[in-house]
Amino acid sequence: MPLYEYELCEGDCLICGGRFTLRRPADAPPVTRCPLCRKPVRKVLSQFSTPHKLKPLSISDAKKAGFTVYKRLGKGEYERQ
Repeated sequence: MPLYEYELCEGDCLICGGRFTLRRPADAPPVTRCPLCRKPVRKVLSQFSTPHKLKPLSISDAKKAGFTVYKRLGKGEYERQ
């Protein structure tokens, strides 16, 4: 289930802190009010998780993965390796 971040449309709140995160199914109806203080809220764009590289990719790793590797010779000039 994805995580969604929300913030109050106006003002601040001591109960929810003005911003909160909910874990909800993707097909759930949209949240329009804070579940704690019942004030109107809006969905906030949040960070997303990306896989972290364990090691830097080498030229041989890139070639094994099917990429074409080029070496820069000069401004606008490349040579296939």
